[in-house]
Amino acid sequence: MSQWPSTKARIVYKALLNTGWTFLRQVGSHKKLSHPIYGNYIWAFHDNEEIGPAMLARIAKKTGLKPSDL
Repeated sequence: MSQWPSTKARIVYKALLNTGWTFLRQVGSHKKLSHPIYGNYIWAFHDNEEIGPAMLARIAKKTGLKPSDL
């Protein structure tokens, strides 16, 4: 069983902002975020989309997000 729960995209996006990520710009539905350690990340999810455990694990690998941050 995965340590990541299924979560709405808006909750994950808010958690990224609370962990030091900053919004740079938006083109369409793609938001570009920046972090001093992890670099840039493109956020391409709509607020009401459900993000599953496997996708959350991939996001966490690139952004440093932890299950406790949600």
